[in-house]
Amino acid sequence: MDQTENPEHTIAAKNVFTNQKEVQTFSEILQNPLPKHAPFFMDVTLRDGNQALRKPWNLDQKETVFKQLLKLGVQGIEVGFASSNDQEFEACSRLASIAPENVVISSLSRAVEKEIDISWKAIRNAPKPRIHIVYPISAFTIQNVLKTTPENVLQKISESVAYAKSLVGDRGEVQFSGEHFGDALENLDFAVEAFRTALNYGADVVNLPNTVERYRPWLFVSMVRAVTNALPKDTKISIHTHNDLGMATATTVESYFSGAIQLETALNGLGERAGNTNTFEVAVALHNCGVEVPLDLSAIYETSRLVSYLSEVPIYEKAPLIGEDVISHRSGIHQDGVAKTRHLRKGAYRAFDAALIGRPEGDRIEFTSQSGKSAVFCILRDAGEEISLEQAGRLQPVLKKISEESGKGGLSLNEIMTEWNKLKAIAHESVSE
Repeated sequence: MDQTENPEHTIAAKNVFTNQKEVQTFSEILQNPLPKHAPFFMDVTLRDGNQALRKPWNLDQKETVFKQLLKLGVQGIEVGFASSNDQEFEACSRLASIAPENVVISSLSRAVEKEIDISWKAIRNAPKPRIHIVYPISAFTIQNVLKTTPENVLQKISESVAYAKSLVGDRGEVQFSGEHFGDALENLDFAVEAFRTALNYGADVVNLPNTVERYRPWLFVSMVRAVTNALPKDTKISIHTHNDLGMATATTVESYFSGAIQLETALNGLGERAGNTNTFEVAVALHNCGVEVPLDLSAIYETSRLVSYLSEVPIYEKAPLIGEDVISHRSGIHQDGVAKTRHLRKGAYRAFDAALIGRPEGDRIEFTSQSGKSAVFCILRDAGEEISLEQAGRLQPVLKKISEESGKGGLSLNEIMTEWNKLKAIAHESVSE
């Protein structure tokens, strides 16, 4: 029988959650203090993001992204998979050599001594080097991909982590990732044992990846909480989530509130398949929750544009925060709320302040057939025109008719001004008579 179909595994998984209080009242949630630990942003754009590109970056392009990451202020950067090819090794070596004193530099490696050697050789000149070892721990992968036993998995983890630790010594760190942790619900007890083994043999960080996103965030976050509670209190827990179902940001943010310290994210959400957790979304979500985010948030917008250009992956116009359209308002009801709260710190329909992330403009009101008089008022006022709400109310149906009959949708400022000038001229003639 396939291990994933065995009901005993589900029962075992439920037992892990028995001592956890998963349901909180609303008042309890409001009273919960913010985590005492600051989030540690470990960027994986140059490794996970780059390996998924149709045209992987060359050394110059990687260095450009690397320097932009330093400007953004991330605390760690996974610069590549040094043992995968000569170009990757060269890039890892180059970026490690120019890394500043306060940034962790990591290279990924499989649990193979030869590959670990190459990783160490590539990044050993970094001020804060880290070897990142990945090995599967889910029952499904152990059985169907590795085709081995759990005992052999533990042995592989212990040998590879110990070997990496012997190389880095006191100069660097070792991170162990339990690949497919998100699929380990049916053997969560074993996953805990795998992480304990890594820690016992010298791992400084254990990473809990949602290698393939299959389920709701609550389930993964509960697994993170269970592992966090089962490991020593001083364990540095890392999270690495993919966005297959579009919930990676929610999963990462909630994992932080459940004990994760290191958050592995990628610029513009680049990564395998639907991508990795988007750095910008996580950062602003935490900021909005009152967390002190150790990034220069004002560098987000320029970073997103640069990465889109270099990766040749366009930014969807509705992409949160950085999409072209996310600051536009066209519905009359929304425009009225925007107009009435523009001067307030919290906007009726504003999820974030565009200036926070370095966007050159804030709320943008555009006129379409769906717009009301508030749109007319704001657009012309912003253009320096003296117009009253009453006048805007008279002009709105005229503009709406033009928008509907022309079939073009949005009207330009020039088109709006033309009709506004006509209305003023009629009003002037009436006064003259």
